[in-house]
Amino acid sequence: MRGLHADTGYLLYRLGLRSGQLFNAFLQESGVRLRHYALLRFLATTEGALQRELSARLGYDPSAIVGLVDDLEKLGFVERRPAPDDRRSRIVVLTEEGRAFLRDTDASGLRVTNELLDPLKPAERKTLHELLLRIAEAGLE
Repeated sequence: MRGLHADTGYLLYRLGLRSGQLFNAFLQESGVRLRHYALLRFLATTEGALQRELSARLGYDPSAIVGLVDDLEKLGFVERRPAPDDRRSRIVVLTEEGRAFLRDTDASGLRVTNELLDPLKPAERKTLHELLLRIAEAGLE
């Protein structure tokens, strides 16, 4: 096991798996999975997005985005609307119900993050976040 733990990429992979397991467990009762949650969180930062933009920004296959949006639309968390600059295109917009769901899950999400990062001191958490953000942003360029 020590050999695998010497590989940073493997540790990031394992941490991602653990994080996903914790988040999916806390989301399970709502019928929403982590992929849905990520899409909702992204939409909370925008005025709406085309499905192809969601696919590119979240790194999900375009066909998966269609299913995720369908699921969230059934729950009343998002809706498709005509794009303001092209009536043939549709944008996905977060509804008030979707915003309420995110507000309601904020505390639980914070508990999951705190459980995951419990071994770290506050300054270490801040440093980890800054480093991961730098890596993530470099991957979006």
